[in-house]
Amino acid sequence: MSRIFVTGGLGTVGTHLVAELRSRGHEVWVCDLPHHHDPQYVRCDVREYRQLERFFAAHPVDYVYHLAAEFGRWNGEDFFENLWMTNAVGTKNIIRLQEKLKFRLIHFSSSEVYGDFEGVMKEEVMDTVPIKQMNDYAMTKWVNEMQILNSATLYGTESVRVRLFNTYGPGEHYSPYRSAVCLFCYRALNSIPYTVYLNHTRTSTYITDCVRALATICEKFKPGEVYNIGGKTYHDMKQVSDMILRATGASESLVTYKEAEVLTTKWKKVDISKAERDLGLKETVSLADGIEQTVDWMRQTYGIS
Repeated sequence: MSRIFVTGGLGTVGTHLVAELRSRGHEVWVCDLPHHHDPQYVRCDVREYRQLERFFAAHPVDYVYHLAAEFGRWNGEDFFENLWMTNAVGTKNIIRLQEKLKFRLIHFSSSEVYGDFEGVMKEEVMDTVPIKQMNDYAMTKWVNEMQILNSATLYGTESVRVRLFNTYGPGEHYSPYRSAVCLFCYRALNSIPYTVYLNHTRTSTYITDCVRALATICEKFKPGEVYNIGGKTYHDMKQVSDMILRATGASESLVTYKEAEVLTTKWKKVDISKAERDLGLKETVSLADGIEQTVDWMRQTYGIS
């Protein structure tokens, strides 16, 4: 059993990850911004070094899963101060404490770091190809990866980086800045118009498939490793929208179709073979089934008949 600290542990991925880690017998502490009832929860803002320092003084840990971050490219445009402070400075605070206390770090990056790359997104691409990150959110995620690499070189810290590709599923509460699946589901259920960009291809990773692989990282930790966590099946965003319209019974008249979104990667061709080999990443929930489950969760959560 390991002692684990999960920052951003009340978020969409964090909530599921905490449950998965605890189900495996690990002692898991959680931090996030709201007050919360969990007996192993601390209210802590990663932008504030003192708050983190106070936690670690009372609770030595073996591993930190660092999920706390401002999410999304348009959120990063509208609230760039929060984005850069939380993502870049917040991560630097974690790294400074890692250098002092020597816990192992699992850091959450993003598929967005691959930017405008048009080939197969293998992990080593970022070490061999000049990449243009396409928005502030992507920039902060790559800044954080570089901070982690520099710390390993200077201070011998041990970290693993993970790049998530379009994780979706129950637990993602709606806001205008959330993922496409969340936006489409909520708006279809509430008869709110939405836009689908036709010339973008993705994989989507169901939340429980994602967190099973993530929880395995601390059990099979390889310092310096980086993993893509994604799905196996490519789809365009109209296919996703069509599935959501069927699952919700909404009318296609809600949807406006456009060719492409500015400064957005057209085709995310991801290689997940390393995560399959090391972490047992496996797609057990199809996109259609995952969307059905997400819609059912939203109906219950928001009281929609």
